Amino acid sequence: MKYETEVTIHLPRERVVTLLDDPNNLSKWQPALRSVEHIEGEVAQPGSKTRLVYDMRGREVVMIETIVSHNLPDEMSFTFEADGVHNMVQNTFYAEGEHTRWVMENQFQFSGFMQVMSLFMGGAFRKQTREDMERFKEFAEAADM
Repeated sequence: MKYETEVTIHLPRERVVTLLDDPNNLSKWQPALRSVEHIEGEVAQPGSKTRLVYDMRGREVVMIETIVSHNLPDEMSFTFEADGVHNMVQNTFYAEGEHTRWVMENQFQFSGFMQVMSLFMGGAFRKQTREDMERFKEFAEAADM
């Protein structure tokens, strides 16, 4: 499953990527996040791995994030691994005057039970991505007031 989502944030690109790249801000716009633990490599560099734990409606979901590229302010990409799910995420940031257009491309691969569930949950993944991006937009714009 592959899809693209975008949002325009009413802040300059440099400010947007600074806020997004700071791991201390994650819990400010990801309410389901319970813990973040750097586990391998140099922080914010390709190959770096982080263990993220989320509470998804009462169920603990553990994801391993691996940085693939970190070329800010233009782009950054990651993979996320969870039980039965591999997600490649490409984030691109476009400066548009005093605004930033953030485009996120997601490409999911499923295995096992999640392969079957993905047939029914495709819309939920898209909705979650949109909600996460909108929450970041609200956080970022409020942080600059």
